[in-house]
Amino acid sequence: MTNQQDQPCITEQFIVILANGVFPQSEKARAYLLKACRLVCCDGAANKAIAEGFSPDLIVGDLDSLAPEIAERFSGKIVHIAEQTTNDLAKAFNYCLSKGWDDVVILGASGAREDHLLGNISLLADFAKQAKSVRMVTDYGCFFVATHSGTFQTSKGSQISIFSLNPQQEITSQGLKYPLNCLRLPKWHMGTLNEALSNEFSLVFTPESPVIVYIAD
Repeated sequence: MTNQQDQPCITEQFIVILANGVFPQSEKARAYLLKACRLVCCDGAANKAIAEGFSPDLIVGDLDSLAPEIAERFSGKIVHIAEQTTNDLAKAFNYCLSKGWDDVVILGASGAREDHLLGNISLLADFAKQAKSVRMVTDYGCFFVATHSGTFQTSKGSQISIFSLNPQQEITSQGLKYPLNCLRLPKWHMGTLNEALSNEFSLVFTPESPVIVYIAD
């Protein structure tokens, strides 16, 4: 196989971007908050972080959902971006990139409004083209983007779902319970609920446009 690629690797210098969905509840998701070198909150997510005992290093967004008392208390850590062509997650991500922070874990992007969740997942493909590493961690698993064919680390028995953004893309797998053999996935449900047979699996796809991968905990 050519162009092998591991799952995006988190270093000790990763940052957390906290979106304004449900605050992380699982032990694994909350561990990222404790280990991150920076916590960047999307607007109203700062309200939840502070209520949970965390202190934002930055608050980024259009500020439409930030509590006034928190806005006053953290006035020196606020980055106000008023434009409405992007959501607060994209605003925070782009600001982090402008600072050279390109090892990113996104938390709090799920569990509230479903339209926000779908929008946030779709943004991952764009984010992956720009960052060294980016993944979206929920209480139940992790989304990341395979930008090209490769081998990815997991655990034996993990549930794997694959979402193709290109209906003409053909995907072949190795190491999954239900093999893909030059299979097109024009409907998002078609690549869900697979299972890893070992601690890694491989995907080969053409054309090499982004594939979103979800690994359940």
